[in-house]
Formats: sequence, C-alpha cells, structure tokens
Amino acid sequence: MHLFTRDGLVKVAVLSLISSSYGRLVTIPSTPFEEASTGGQLTLNSVHKVIVDKRFASTVNKNGRTLIPPTLAEFAKTFEGDLQTALGSHVTLEYGDKPKKGSIFLTIDSDTKFSDVAGRPSSEGYSLSVTKEGITIAGASPLGAWWGTRSVLQAAAVGDNKIPYGTGVDTPGWGTRGVMLDIARHYYSPEFLVDMCSHLSFFKQNTIRQQRIPCFRLSSDNPALAGLSSPANESYTRAVFDNIQHKCAARGVTVFPELETPGHALAITQWKPQLALDHDISMLNLSHPKTLPALQSIWETFLPWFYSDTVHIGADEYDSGFIDVYIDFVNNMHKFMSAQSLPRKMFSWGTFPRKLDQSDINKDVTIQHWSGGMDNALPDYLNKGFNMVNSDDAFYIVGKSAVNSYPRSLNLTRVFAGNPAGGAYAPNIFDSKDATNNPPRDHPGVLGHIAAQWNDLEPNATTVSEAYYAWRGALPGLADKQWGGDLTLEEYEGVFDTIHAAIPAQNLDRSIRARSDTIAHYKFDSHPKNLGKINDYSGNGYHATLHGCSISNSEIKFDGKCYIETPLQSKGRNYTLSFSIKPTSDKSGAIFTGKDSILTTGNGGSKQVTLSAGGEAYSVDYSFPVGSWTEVSLIGAGTQTFLTVKSESGETSTMEIQTILGLLANGLKPAVIAIEAPFGTIGRGFEGFMKDVVLKKTASVYLGNNDNV
Repeated sequence: MHLFTRDGLVKVAVLSLISSSYGRLVTIPSTPFEEASTGGQLTLNSVHKVIVDKRFASTVNKNGRTLIPPTLAEFAKTFEGDLQTALGSHVTLEYGDKPKKGSIFLTIDSDTKFSDVAGRPSSEGYSLSVTKEGITIAGASPLGAWWGTRSVLQAAAVGDNKIPYGTGVDTPGWGTRGVMLDIARHYYSPEFLVDMCSHLSFFKQNTIRQQRIPCFRLSSDNPALAGLSSPANESYTRAVFDNIQHKCAARGVTVFPELETPGHALAITQWKPQLALDHDISMLNLSHPKTLPALQSIWETFLPWFYSDTVHIGADEYDSGFIDVYIDFVNNMHKFMSAQSLPRKMFSWGTFPRKLDQSDINKDVTIQHWSGGMDNALPDYLNKGFNMVNSDDAFYIVGKSAVNSYPRSLNLTRVFAGNPAGGAYAPNIFDSKDATNNPPRDHPGVLGHIAAQWNDLEPNATTVSEAYYAWRGALPGLADKQWGGDLTLEEYEGVFDTIHAAIPAQNLDRSIRARSDTIAHYKFDSHPKNLGKINDYSGNGYHATLHGCSISNSEIKFDGKCYIETPLQSKGRNYTLSFSIKPTSDKSGAIFTGKDSILTTGNGGSKQVTLSAGGEAYSVDYSFPVGSWTEVSLIGAGTQTFLTVKSESGETSTMEIQTILGLLANGLKPAVIAIEAPFGTIGRGFEGFMKDVVLKKTASVYLGNNDNV
C-alpha cells in the first residue's frame, strides 16, 4: 500500500469534488488520499456503528501538550455525537477487536512511522481506509484517530454523505497550530471559549492560547493574592477554568496559558505599586528584590490550574534600558518552571535578540515571534539553535484596527499567496516580504504557527462575536497551511460554506433554522385555549410562554415584572427584529434579552434607547415617547447595527448604533459595532404595551431619500 503523506508520493485524481491533478480529498485541511482503482463510494447512511478497538480503548496520547488527554474511547463517544449533529447519522458505539460491515473502526497504529515536515515523530498522524464494508481510522495515538474523524465528517459533508473508496495517510507538518486570543483586555465567556475550541478542532487546530495581564481573569481564593483578580463576573474560578480546559481537551485542543510579565503588568503594579518602574507603571521593576518572588508566588498558585505541559511567561515589549535584568528574569523563570514537581516547558516572546558574545536566554525556552521589528527569526534565533513558534504580524489582528493599520480580520489572499518566494503561506514564513529571511519549510526549529488577535482598544471596541467573525472566513484556510495542506483558494472557497455548516457542538454564527425569511411572529392573540402559550405564526414552531402578563386586543401589557419566554436566545448576522411599543412610564427597563445582548428603554439614569453586549452599553440619541405607539426595527446588517423608528404621525428615522473608540490618547472616534438580536425573553423590566413582534433573518435598513441597504 502506498502511504500518501505531506511530502507526497504518487498522486492521482480523486472524485469530482477534487479539482486538482493529485490524490486528496478537498477537506480543510486537505487530506492525502488515493482513490481505489475499482472506484466506488461508501454512503454514510450505510454506517450504523462506531467500533472502538477494545485493545486500545483506554489508551491516551502521552506526547501531546495537554495533561488531560482523552482516551480513544472518549474521543469515539464525542465522534458518535458529531456524526448525528453534523451529518444526521444515527450510530451506536461498540467495542471490538476488528471492523464490521457498516462500521467506522477506530484503532491505534503503532507500526507506521508518522512524521512531520521536519522528520520528527508525530502522535497526530493517522491512516484512513474506506471500503464497501466501512471505514477504518488508525491513529498514531487517540489524538491522531480523532483528527481522522474530522476528515471523515468533512469529506462526507462535501460529498453529499458519500466518501470514495480508497486509502491515505495524513500527518501534520507542524505540531503547534491554532490561535491566541487577548482575554486580558476583553472578557470572553466560558461558553464562547468552548465553542471556539469546537471550531478550531474541526479544522485540526490543537491550540488556543489565552493571553492575559497576569491573573487578570483568574479568580483565586488565596488570601495572598487578594485584590489581584478582575470582578467576579469577568473572571474565571478554578471550577470554571477546569471545565473550559476539559471540554477543549475533549476535542483535541489544549488551552495554553500566558501570564504576561514584566511588561503590560498593570494588574500587578496596581496590586503592588512598589514593584513598578518609576517611569512606567505598566512595567515591573525586575531589580526590586520582591518582584521575582511575587511573580513566582502567582505562578505557584495558578500552575495547578493549567492542564498544559507548557506555559508562556510573556516577556514582551519590556524597557530596552534593562536588557540584562530581563535576560536574567527569563532564565530565572525557566529554572523555576523546570524545578516544579510537574516540570513545565516555557515560551517567551522574542523581545531582545542577543549577539553571540552576549548572555542570552536558555535555548530550552521556545521563542514566539510576532514582528520583524522585534526580531529577525532566522539569524536571531533559529540559526542559534532556538525553537520558535511563528505568530508574525502578517496575520496579526487588532479589534477595530487600533495601531499601525493592522487589519480587523484575517487576510485570505495572504493565506493562499503569502510566501514571498511564491505560493501559499506556511509556518516557516516569518517574513512575508523578504524570502531570504525565511528558513526552509523543513527547518527543525520551526514548531508551528499561532494566529494572534489583540484587543488594544479595550472591551467596548468589539463584541465577543466580532472576535469570531474576525477569524471566521479565513482561519480554516490558515488551518490548512498550519497543518501543511495544499488547498488552492478556489478549492477552499468552493467547499467552505458546506464544511462550515457541518461544524459540530457550536453555534458561533447564532443562526436559527427557519422555513422562510420569518423566524418568529408573535401576534399576541388572546384565545382562552392558549393557556399561557404565545403562538408563533411563522410556521417554525417557536411558540413562547407567557409569565404573568395580560393580553387584550392583540396587545400585551407589561407591568415591569411579567415577561414572555421564547425558545430562542440570539440571532446573529443578519436580522430584523420589529415590534410596536407604547411605554406607560419613562422607567428604564428591558424590552428584549438574550444570551449575547439586551435592548432596554434606557441605561441607568439615561432615557436613551440602549443595546448592551458584553457588559458594554451602546446608546442612541433617542427615547421612546411615553403614551404613544412607535413602530421599531432593530437591524443587524453585516458589521453594523441600526435602530429604525416610526412615530404615530408617520415620521421615520434610522439611527446607527455605534461604539466610541479612544484612539490611544489620539481622541475619540465613532465606529461600527455588530450586536446580535436579543430574543430570549420579552419584557421583564419594561412598563407599557407591545404588539406584533417579528424576527426575520434578513436585514433591510431604511436610510431615507428612498435609499435602503
């Protein structure tokens, strides 16, 4: 049998869904695969069992980054659920020692030498065999088998639930693949982080790194750290953080923590002001005798929280007047991590590259590159024997483009044409302009790539979902290159929508199924047989439940306490939420509430209509008139959000809901904000009447002068 790896042997055409001249399935990442000479396809509808090789059911991957690796049986159980949610396939989970007809057999292959692009052994490789009898996935480890299940799900989605007969062997080119999210300057809910892990996993990305100002988001009950954490509603307890890590690990993704010091350390200097540099309170004074013990005390508290064999100490953008003490600091932290009862490997940002005759950091510290202005990766580190992970700012995102015109979303063109020597981007491309600064593709010092997203303008600049949308369209393409895949842009765009729709265990798009443009329509008819039920006239069956409110003449009266509960929560881009409203008082109260946002008649003492998300309030210069009806439409149109109102006299106006950005001490500027439609409850705080509530999945914005968008 031929083994088809990333370096490639003989390659032939596969299926009509393959638009290239060599053998692979057009999945994301692409899957090396040789179609059987006899042709033929396996229909997933004929598969009724997932069989776990009982000899390896309790086997775990001992060569990955996570300290809580799932067993083969645990991965199989998750896969069983994914087959149903992604493809609608109902299967049973069994244990055995060989495949059966109509089954997907998951096993371990300890004979094949799975190697990455540099020839290093990889525990993430797998082989895939598809015959008329069924499918066999044999992983180098349970994690490798898991990645094979991702290929099966995607190939079936693209192939209309059919996969060609054939075989292939697939191994990632690099071991570190994923993203970094700045949770220091923007809080992200545990649910969002877990959903992102589901998204990353589907495209075989194994890392989500969380950057934070030290302990900013971790809430410890250690009295020695009292005052260090964020407010309780914007921090993670150990139980919550445990849950995030376990759910991500269940899908092959490791939560990889960073506690940033000695720069960007306001959380610590506000906690212990005496540890700050005199001229810059955002930086720690590394010469102060209590600085290092304080930091190590923090790490001693939180290291047991982290189920990763590797941690990141930050060490980015420190004062260049203190290079020697900085080098000592990094080395002291490396000694500290190595001396733990459970020793940890360590990452550091590339900040102060040294000459050969100068003292330098320990070469066991992995350097993370992010900018050519900070280091030239090849001569400064790789040629000196350091290992590196690439986070070059070619794929650096800053929410609302805070500095240096960094983009708001990943550049898809750069993904597929980002090699200055020609061709697609890859983790060995540290310089997107000068090819002489890049090592060869198989350089053993290049460990992988992590795409970074920062929140320089703090939490009001973006909503939680905008972080996802900054990655949505291009991150899977980058995942193909991080893995070592060879999709073309045309192929990627041809399968993206289909594969994206199959991602299991998440709804980051906040999509809602509907038979037509109308998702839900509540007319508030008061038939006595309703018995507390609010009928949905859309035909989608999203009937709501009445809690204490009275209905008369198709109008519902809210007393500030009663409410309607819908079976939904939020609608993402795009939408129109329309309703008529007549307040009976100017008291601020909730009109619509969902998991992502809340629409209110005011905000505190303000009477301005306000749409809030993530604890941030976004108001318009308008108040609903008390005692008269107003027709209202809340509209989400792409990256923008609007409020359209029509008074009883027929006057119509449209206002854009915006955020106000503070541009790093360069003034204030309004900017677009994309906020989901809240639709979990109606009322519960509002006093007055409402009628005719309609939620649609399209957006039409009236701008006046007969112009619409």
